[in-house]
Amino acid sequence: MKGLALKEERRITYRTMRDEREYGFFWYSGLWHVLRPLLVALTVAVIVGGIGYTVYDKVYGSFFAPVDTNDSAEISFEISSGQSLNRVAGNLEEADLIRSKSVFKYYCDFAGMAQKIQVGTYALRKDMSMTEIAEKLTSGDGNPLVRNITLIPGETVEAFAAKLVKDGTLEDAASFLELCRTGEAFKDYYYVADVLTSGRPKERKYVLEGYLAPNTYEVYTSATPEEIIRKLLSQTEAAFPAEEQERAQSLGMTMDQVLTMASLIEKEAGESDFARVSAVFHNRLKAKMKLESDVTIHYITGVRKMALTNQDIKKDSLYNTYLYSGLPVGPICNPSAKAIRAALYPDEAMIAENYLFFCAKEPESGELYFSRTLAEHERAVAVYAPLWKAYDQSRGIQE
Repeated sequence: MKGLALKEERRITYRTMRDEREYGFFWYSGLWHVLRPLLVALTVAVIVGGIGYTVYDKVYGSFFAPVDTNDSAEISFEISSGQSLNRVAGNLEEADLIRSKSVFKYYCDFAGMAQKIQVGTYALRKDMSMTEIAEKLTSGDGNPLVRNITLIPGETVEAFAAKLVKDGTLEDAASFLELCRTGEAFKDYYYVADVLTSGRPKERKYVLEGYLAPNTYEVYTSATPEEIIRKLLSQTEAAFPAEEQERAQSLGMTMDQVLTMASLIEKEAGESDFARVSAVFHNRLKAKMKLESDVTIHYITGVRKMALTNQDIKKDSLYNTYLYSGLPVGPICNPSAKAIRAALYPDEAMIAENYLFFCAKEPESGELYFSRTLAEHERAVAVYAPLWKAYDQSRGIQE
C-alpha cells in the first residue's frame, strides 16, 4: 500500500512540474508575442533612421553645406537688375559660394524665393550654408543698385522733385528743376525741340512740364538728375503713339496743345469725367471763350482752393485762363495717358449739345455739374459756392 501511495505521489509531483513548465512556457510565449513586433519595428526604425541620416548627411554635405566651414572671409557678391535666378545661381557657383547652382535654383523655386531675390551688393562667406545665402539674398539688406520712383498722374515737376529728395533719390531738387525749366539738355527729343523752337519756352515755368510720362520706373541709385529725366522722357512718345498724333493733326492741334489740354483735364476731373470736361474745353475754344479754368490759377499760386477770389483771377500770367484766351502757355502738370486720350476724343454728345460750363458739386465727392447756358451755370454756382468756401476754411485756407 505504501508503494502504491508513493507512486501516486510521484505521479502528482511529476504532473505538477510538467504543468508549471507548460505554464511558464506559455507565459514567456505570450510576452514574446507582444514584444516581438515592437522589437522588429524598433530595429527597422533604427536601420531606416540610420540610412536616412546617412542619406541626409550625404545630401547636405554634397549640396547644402558650406563650401568651406573654415573660411569666414567676406566676399562681395553683386546682383544686377534684370538678372535671372539661373544667372544668379551660376554666379554663386562660379564664386565658389555654393556647391550646386541647380540645387540652389530648385530650392529657391520650391521655397518661393525665386521672385524675392533683390538687386544689390551682398557680403557673403564660404562658411555660410546654401539656405543662409538664399535667405540673405531675399532679405534685401544688400546695398541696392536700383530703386523705384513713381510719377503720379497730375503731379507737377516741382512736386515730383520734392518727392525724389524726400525718398533719397536726389540730394536736392535744384539741378533737377533747372534741367526741367530750360529743357536745353534734351533737344534730342523731337517734342522737346519743338517746344524750344516754337513753344515760347522762356514764358513757361518749366519747359518739361507735361512731358514727363507718369509711371513707375526703375533707376540706378547713382542716377543723375539728367538720367532720371531721360528715363521719363523716353516714355512720353509711348504715351502719345502715332495714332494719337494723327488724331491731333485732324483736330488742328499740336502735341504740345494736346498735352496742355490734357493737363487741365487731369486736374479738373476724375477719370469718369475726363471726356466731358474735354468737351466743354473744346466747345469754349471753338466759341472763342476764355477757358476760365481754376486749376490754371492753382498752378500759378501753388495753392489749391475751391473758391477763387478776384485777386486770384487777376494774377498776370500766361497760365491764367481767366485773363488770356485759349490754352495756357504750357501744361500745368504731367497728365496720364487717359487724360491725353480724353483731350483727343471729347464726349461727342456734349460736343453736339454745346455744353460750355461745369463746376464742382460737394467738394468731397469730386463730382461735377455740367451746364449748357450761363444762367444754368450761375444757378449751380449759387448752390455749391457756400460748400466750396466751407471746405477751404476747414483746410485752413482763407480768402
